[in-house]
Amino acid sequence: MTTPMTPGIQSGRLSADALSRNFEDLHAPLDAHEARVAADRCYFCHDAPCMTACPTSIDIPLFIRQIQTGTPEAAAKTILSQNILGGMCARVCPTETLCEEACVREEAEGKPVIIGQLQRYATDTLMAKGVHPFTRAAPTGKSIAVVGAGPAGLSCAHRLAMKGHDVTLYDGRAKAGGLNEYGIASYKSTNDFAAREVAWLLEIGGITVETGKMLGADLTLDALKSDHDAVFLAVGLGGVNALRIEGEDHATAAVDFIEELRQSTDLTTLPVGRNVVVIGGGMTAVDAAVQSKLLGADTVTIAYRRSRAEMAASPFEQDLAAAKGVRLMFNVMPTVIADGTITLEYTATKDGKLSGTGETVTLPADQVFKAIGQTLTTDAGLKLEGGKIAVDAAGRTSLAGVWAGGDCATGGEDLTVTAVAEGRDAAEDIHAAVMGA
Repeated sequence: MTTPMTPGIQSGRLSADALSRNFEDLHAPLDAHEARVAADRCYFCHDAPCMTACPTSIDIPLFIRQIQTGTPEAAAKTILSQNILGGMCARVCPTETLCEEACVREEAEGKPVIIGQLQRYATDTLMAKGVHPFTRAAPTGKSIAVVGAGPAGLSCAHRLAMKGHDVTLYDGRAKAGGLNEYGIASYKSTNDFAAREVAWLLEIGGITVETGKMLGADLTLDALKSDHDAVFLAVGLGGVNALRIEGEDHATAAVDFIEELRQSTDLTTLPVGRNVVVIGGGMTAVDAAVQSKLLGADTVTIAYRRSRAEMAASPFEQDLAAAKGVRLMFNVMPTVIADGTITLEYTATKDGKLSGTGETVTLPADQVFKAIGQTLTTDAGLKLEGGKIAVDAAGRTSLAGVWAGGDCATGGEDLTVTAVAEGRDAAEDIHAAVMGA
């Protein structure tokens, strides 16, 4: 982490036991009885609005029925046939704004079927048995390069391998997993689940992982196209947007803080400020803020330039932050970060334009994190749209033989589940293209 060290930023604010308790699983897993009881609440709608709300179109009524009838392994296969990273998505998906928000029980009673927790129960049950429910088709002799081993890349690689293609999965980091490994709050993915899920996914066979290889630095698109029959880019967004204010060098990217925390083997050695301010309004801002509090910060504030209703983080995430003692400030934007303080200007929207009001407030801040979005670092010369690689509905880029998906490409929301869907769907189109269908 590159945060300039100040006296207020220290490690060991809490004991190892306290940190262990603080970073326990956010949602305790269901046992078999709890899962059956929860499954009994499902109406098994024939026109299931929950399925429509799921970006990967999992047959939710079917898998819940399978849990209800005591066959969670079958339920897991139903889930994984649409979303091979169903285990992680069950942990990190904003189900409260997707499938569970659309649940008929939510509409009627204000209490949806706990679809996410049931999905986790099913996938965890299958993984615990050491079973991989899919097998490879006969070898096709085709070779596909997948650049980026995050959710989109892993999903694409698995689907292609299952169809009999040989896949080389490249990633610039030391481990595969992407966002799931490096960018998710620790209390959402405990016990090294991201790495275990990747290892399980690779059991399909036919996927060679090469880490430490980054597009633009170690790999070129021309070479990849020459060596493979098709290329799928899932390189994510590696750059961090700038605040463009005085004293920005005092701020650290929230994603770097989250990564360091996720990779730490001893949280007592991880420094955190006494007074922490996080700039931003998305999931990353919440993850950084909550984890700062869990590490022992005295005060943690999320400062967001727009209203609560416009905050990208879901109401559940906002409530979680508040429950952990994080202060949420709305309609404020940073103007100056000094040594130990941050000055925020109140904002207002007039005629659709956000601007400062001139009124300011200064907060103590010995550690400031910025979580205001990320940018594409490598476009490989492809056509861009809105700062991302332009793709069509099938994930095809402006260059023949090259597809893209996930956060680096235009498309749906920047969610793990959306990235999985884009990787899966691109794989289907790649398969059709290389097989001449």
